[in-house]
Amino acid sequence: MTGSMTNLSFTPEQNAAPTEASLVLKDGTRYNGYSFGFRKAVAGEVVFNTAMSGYPESLTDPSYRGQILVLTYPLIGNYGVPPMQMKDKLQENFESGIIHVSGLIISEYSFESSHWNAWTSLSQWLIRNRIPALGGIDTRALTIRLREKGTMPGKIVFPGDQIDFADPDRKNLVAEVSTKKVITYGGGKHKIVLVDCGVKNNIIRKLLERDTTVIRVPWNHDFNGMEYDGLFISNGPGDPVHCKPVVKNISKAFEGERPVFGICLGNQLMGLAAGGETYKLRYGHRSHNQPVLLKGTNRCFVTSQNHGFATRTETLGSDWEELFLNINDNTNEGIRHKTKPFFSTQFHPEAASGPTDTDFLFDEFLRMVEEYRKNAGRQKQSRTSDSGKRKGSASRQGIDRTKEPSQKYRKPKK
Repeated sequence: MTGSMTNLSFTPEQNAAPTEASLVLKDGTRYNGYSFGFRKAVAGEVVFNTAMSGYPESLTDPSYRGQILVLTYPLIGNYGVPPMQMKDKLQENFESGIIHVSGLIISEYSFESSHWNAWTSLSQWLIRNRIPALGGIDTRALTIRLREKGTMPGKIVFPGDQIDFADPDRKNLVAEVSTKKVITYGGGKHKIVLVDCGVKNNIIRKLLERDTTVIRVPWNHDFNGMEYDGLFISNGPGDPVHCKPVVKNISKAFEGERPVFGICLGNQLMGLAAGGETYKLRYGHRSHNQPVLLKGTNRCFVTSQNHGFATRTETLGSDWEELFLNINDNTNEGIRHKTKPFFSTQFHPEAASGPTDTDFLFDEFLRMVEEYRKNAGRQKQSRTSDSGKRKGSASRQGIDRTKEPSQKYRKPKK
């Protein structure tokens, strides 16, 4: 990724009084408002998120690449933006190193912000990073239109500054947001290869909490020749059909027995590698309150989500089954292999922002990793006779419990 949230300059006039600007949808609908961000025309896919908080995390989430984000909560900016500080080679308060949205649309901007951890205002932060933002928009009417017509291309325009519509789904957005080099985090005993398709920082944090060494590789990196204990496929933006190299690599990994865990786009890529198909949702799932059901149980979880594509469960290979189901629209929220320790979720167990009800799935992944190490001979003292145990249903054993797993895989907080 290129760019920085600290080195972009802005001119004083960019921070002057708000000026008129408009959001124009491809169907011709126009919404007039005022600018409180950087003044430049931009185009992208217009999507909405119904969360009440978490705009610093959302704006830096790589999954929003190429999108103009509409926040439906009526007042935005009142708690400012937290400071930029590094911890474990990651931005501590953000989900990546830069803002990824193309533009921001809200109902009302709070020109005064107050929070103990505020470093700057939302307006100043957006201006420094050259991101346009409009307030004064009827986000209720806009959201209703997007729900009825579906997400669509749109553009933010200013008087004398116009731009053509653009469809980000035609581009390989994963290649834009993925790391360009291999990066290692932590020094734990469990070695996890993380395929970066646009990974959120909190996913890496959650893995590091559980005594791991995380090896972050580019989206198209062939990891199959590497030594590792578990494979993680990250979230990311855009249409998964553009990610053929990583699908090929995942398919090869499925020939083995090492645990695989995927989140969001990772769920779709694992679905493709399992012989399935994906499709675009009318307006996607972007919120903090999506209810999902663990199949075969009465257990329901409230989840954080941000995706526009989904997996067709009925197209999966015979060795696969649905793991989670969205209660709102019956779309797929996760899959698993019937005999091997491979599973994925369409929602975000790591949250950031949102509910942490499904955080225990990271513990399940680490349980599978430990089981693999014992049974597959990753430790030299393992007996080869134990290898027959590897084909047990590791994923089913843990996730189907009536109680959440223990927290033994998490390192104690200092």
